[in-house]
Amino acid sequence: MKQVLFVVLLLHVFKAEAQTSASSVADSLYAVGNYTKAINEYSKIGNASAALQIARSYNAIGNFEKAIAQYQFVTDENPDFELAHFELGKLLLKVGEFQKANVVFTYIIESNAENPEYYYYLGEVLRSQEQRNASLSQYKRAVGLDSTHLRSLFQLAKHYTIKQERDSALTYIEKGLQFYENDVAMINLKALVLYNDFQFENAIPLFERILELGENKNYVYEKLGYSYTMNWEFDKAKQAYNLLLNRDDTNSQTYFSLAKVYQKEKKLDSAKIFIHKALDVQKPIFAEGYSALANIARDQKDLKTALKYYSMAHDEDPLDARIYYNIATVNDQVGTDLNAKLAYYKNFLKQYPNEHPYFYESVRKRIRELKEEIHFAKE
Repeated sequence: MKQVLFVVLLLHVFKAEAQTSASSVADSLYAVGNYTKAINEYSKIGNASAALQIARSYNAIGNFEKAIAQYQFVTDENPDFELAHFELGKLLLKVGEFQKANVVFTYIIESNAENPEYYYYLGEVLRSQEQRNASLSQYKRAVGLDSTHLRSLFQLAKHYTIKQERDSALTYIEKGLQFYENDVAMINLKALVLYNDFQFENAIPLFERILELGENKNYVYEKLGYSYTMNWEFDKAKQAYNLLLNRDDTNSQTYFSLAKVYQKEKKLDSAKIFIHKALDVQKPIFAEGYSALANIARDQKDLKTALKYYSMAHDEDPLDARIYYNIATVNDQVGTDLNAKLAYYKNFLKQYPNEHPYFYESVRKRIRELKEEIHFAKE
């Protein structure tokens, strides 16, 4: 009897050693990216860990269908294998199987409610399903469990930045920056929050820091250039916009931005040069170019030229209320026919009844004044 037990024990030892050897070979193949051979070796072992490695190998190859099938096999056979569920959920999210991913992450949260990663990924699933409020709730749960969970902090900060809810956005941004002060994404969000809040002086060092950290993107130069302009740092603004033109000299918006810098400096002839350059590269020509020329003519007290360009802009974009408002006000300045002036303002109210309160009230006030002038002129 003792000899039988010894033989059985010996067989188990040999089997364990064989599995260890086969696992080492399979792991070595997997480590160097030889996934197909690794799958063949793992299939000889027959335990849960090897089955998981087969799923990972299919995933690494890019055969997501087989990977998902293998993960599902592993989780069906081993319902408590949390890691396999987690990886399955992430893969389902990756391939767009959002409802299935939702089920998986909900399941593992029920079994382990203390892992912030699970809430983050459930948040990502819900965001992909366009369930924004539900996704925010999951990100907040992740942050509640781990105040340094940077990806959840980023998603929350991004949401409130887009919504232009300044205080909420900055709350999550600052939490992220306390954990990782050089996180480019968080610095970028903070810069955008301040930029959208017209705090250009405070936004400038953040955009500069983004460039220092290697985020050498056009939009950074665009917003930095505008921030310099609004902060009266005209030379720096020109430098930012010229760097953009060195990258792409066919972008009309950059020329328009440079023109605005010169216009603020009261260098109106230089501003006109850049507007004409913008028009040269802008096909078709849009209303912005004509409006810019009209604004400069107005600054130069050349109201007839301004009216000509505003009219050309209106032809290009008849839906822009601001352009027609400018036509009405300039015509009011240069015209002599009170009834013609009144007609422009009345037409403004008719064509643009839901515009900004300033325009609406200004026009109504001028209509009352013109009616009084016409009445007294008749008398």
